[in-house]
Amino acid sequence: MMTDATGRRSRADGLVEAARELFAAGVMSHSGHANLSARIDGDRFLLTPGYVRGLTAGQLAVVGLDGRLLEGELRSVSAEITTMHAAVYRARPGVGAVVHTHSPATTAFAVAHRPLPCRTEPMLRFGQPEEVPVVPWGPRGSDVSVRGIADVLERRPTTSAVLLANHGPLVFGPDPDAAWRLVVAIEESAEAELAAAAIGGAVDFPPGALADVRASIARAAS
Repeated sequence: MMTDATGRRSRADGLVEAARELFAAGVMSHSGHANLSARIDGDRFLLTPGYVRGLTAGQLAVVGLDGRLLEGELRSVSAEITTMHAAVYRARPGVGAVVHTHSPATTAFAVAHRPLPCRTEPMLRFGQPEEVPVVPWGPRGSDVSVRGIADVLERRPTTSAVLLANHGPLVFGPDPDAAWRLVVAIEESAEAELAAAAIGGAVDFPPGALADVRASIARAAS
């Protein structure tokens, strides 16, 4: 059985790898801004300290589900968003990791206050077989913003991502690996939507597409 220390170390390593993969995939903004977290247990999560380029496990802070810093240090830029991550963990007990970026194409939809449709197969395969909804704008980490996130998650119980209006995407999954992969799938889909608009617009999947994709995955795994 995995000990608490071993589990925490594994989650920390997962966040470090996720940050590295986001840069490698080319989905980060010019500034490289992002914040990533991973649940430790029912009361705590690990959070990046305000920067993720060259992230190491020793830089991660421990935060409670009430948003309070418990261990380590956070720059003011990250201290503002502890409640944003905590809101997701409180609303979704099955979520093990949360990733927020300013990925350019996805952020374009957030700035336009437009939900991102699910019209690419990677979104089907990597955990978002529905549109990504928009959370109304509120100052980052404010009660308005956190209440908006909680409200959308309650109304959309199967979404694995939201768009923070005038801000960027907030993506979550069972672990850091699943979360960063979904960030990439969503950014690729946003890029495709914007490109397709120039040639007549993207087209919806036919009915039953998700079931067909799941059946294909099951056949390949058997």
